[in-house]
Amino acid sequence: QVQLGEPGGDSAQAGGPLRLSCAVSGNTRNMQCMGWFRQAPGKEREWVATINPGSTGHYYVDSVMGRFTISRDNDQGAVYLYMNSLKPDDTAMYYCAAGYTRPSILSMEGEYRYWGQGTQVTVSS
Repeated sequence: QVQLGEPGGDSAQAGGPLRLSCAVSGNTRNMQCMGWFRQAPGKEREWVATINPGSTGHYYVDSVMGRFTISRDNDQGAVYLYMNSLKPDDTAMYYCAAGYTRPSILSMEGEYRYWGQGTQVTVSS
């Protein structure tokens, strides 16, 4: 049984950094996609970033390009999201997600079989 877990939420000032972590049980080396999604109040959940198995491919939604960095540690069974230059618009519930099949469309929620429970990120101006 694969389980994903994110620690409790966090907050930051605009312009500041935060790091999100997600502990993943199961064989993470075989996971073809590991990523992050977010859902802001009153909005649909959106894809944020994905990393491939060998960490050679990193993919981001345009709104976080250059500010966020995704990484994974297959030995520790974890995926991280380093967020810099935070904006109030980054306020959302953030979810880590993973799957064992290679996704055809990275931004589609259905490509990720396993999900964390979500962690709240609040950015104040």
